[in-house]
Amino acid sequence: MAPSSAHMQPYSIVGITNPELRSKIAKRSNNPWIEECGYFFVFCADLYRIKLAADPADQENISRNLSYSYFYQTAVFCAALAVQNANVAAESMGLGAVMIGGINEALPDLDEWLGLPEFVLPLVGLAVGVPDESPEQKPRLPRSAVFFENQYNPDLKEQIESYDREIGEYYGARTSNKQKASWSGKLVSILKQELPLGGYTEYVKSKGFDLR
Repeated sequence: MAPSSAHMQPYSIVGITNPELRSKIAKRSNNPWIEECGYFFVFCADLYRIKLAADPADQENISRNLSYSYFYQTAVFCAALAVQNANVAAESMGLGAVMIGGINEALPDLDEWLGLPEFVLPLVGLAVGVPDESPEQKPRLPRSAVFFENQYNPDLKEQIESYDREIGEYYGARTSNKQKASWSGKLVSILKQELPLGGYTEYVKSKGFDLR
């Protein structure tokens, strides 16, 4: 029941109950929780239904229009709202939920394993179960770094440095997986490298999204 642009509802959800399939996804994405959790969902951007509903004579034009980045962005955004609603619903029932973006490591095999047609992209997994721990809340960026009135403020260096100190204290004090790290340090160390992500762009295009 999450909001949806123009009531398109451009997402679908695949519940993974087959133990063998869950094991394959867990191993390929290096996420053992997929195999261990009570129930696992895969949330997908889905524009296939819209094309399917059209007359065959209109489908070529519809495919061309759906390939625009506008509709890709809309489908991803609506799917994100849906998975967040599902996360909140699970927590409201006393369950625990973890979003797993690492399922992308299992692409493009997920297409075959889940039988996904064109214009359907697996985006994120949601592992749901009974929690066996209550980890500390990870600090978020200060409000002044994410909320602006009327105009964006690009002068954020001081807020970032302050937050880096706060997150460093959090990492050093938590009861498990202690580490010396900062928010910006971890991200910069990743993003300054040559990342092998071109294959994902090509995969998205292969599903019908030219991202024009």
